[in-house]
Amino acid sequence: MTEGTTSAAAEGVDTLTRLEQEGEIAADYLEGLLDIADLDGDIDMDVEADRAAVSIISDAGGRDLQKLVGRDGEVLEALQELTRLAVHRETGDRSRLMLDIAGYRAQKRAELSELGAKAAAEVKSSGEPVKLKPMTPFERKVVHDAVKAVGLRSESEGEEPQRFVVVLPA
Repeated sequence: MTEGTTSAAAEGVDTLTRLEQEGEIAADYLEGLLDIADLDGDIDMDVEADRAAVSIISDAGGRDLQKLVGRDGEVLEALQELTRLAVHRETGDRSRLMLDIAGYRAQKRAELSELGAKAAAEVKSSGEPVKLKPMTPFERKVVHDAVKAVGLRSESEGEEPQRFVVVLPA
C-alpha cells in the first residue's frame, strides 16, 4: 500500500468511528427522552451515506411513537435538530445525523422516490419542466436523487418554507 492509500483508509476508519460515536451519543439522548415521555421503543443505530442514522422502533406497532412523529413529521424534524444539538454539545462538531421514528422517514423516502420518478417520466414525455409542491430539505434531497437516477436533472427554487423542486428536461 502506498502512503496515500494508507492515509485514506485510516481517514475512512476515523470517519466511521466518529459517526458511530455520534450514533451512540444520539441513542443515549433519545433513550433519556423516551424515559421522560414514558414511551417504549428500541433504538437502532447505523451509518448510511456518510452520516449517522438512528431509528426508534416499537414492537407494539408504534402507535405511541406517532406522537414523536407529529403531523407531517414536524415533531420528528424538531427532535432530529435537538438530537443533533446534543451530539454537537458532546463532540463540538456539527452533526448531519438522520433520525427516523416508527419507520416514518423510510416510508416517506419511498413515496418521494416514486414521486420523483413519476415527475421525471412526465418531463420525458412532455418535454416541459414540472414544478412540485413545497418540501422540506430532506424531501427535496430524496426527489433530486430519484430524478438523477433516471438521468434527468432538477433544481430547487423559492424561499423556505415554500422551496420546491423543478424537474427539468434533459
